Amino acid sequence: MNTISRNDNASNDRVRTPELKETDVPQPTKIQIRWMKRGVAQPGGKIPLFDDNGQKVNTRTVQSCLEHGWVEPWFANPIKPDWIICKLTYKGRKIIAAKNDC
Repeated sequence: MNTISRNDNASNDRVRTPELKETDVPQPTKIQIRWMKRGVAQPGGKIPLFDDNGQKVNTRTVQSCLEHGWVEPWFANPIKPDWIICKLTYKGRKIIAAKNDC
């Protein structure tokens, strides 16, 4: 563990911070990877909201990828405001590239 020195008047305690391991970094699920891969060949990295069978992608999949910074909103859809249209981020492209190397 790393230690950080705290310099306040109350105490000279050392605060322990955990070291970040590769296993601690969030990894996408197979479903998230499959969805994000669809944006690799699209202009601007836009990711379709519907899968190959015409089914809408689960909102939790989209939301989780947004929260991890793997995708970002593309634009607001005025007709269907609850549909979050996304595009891949640099971080998302790196994750996809790493998964393709495996």
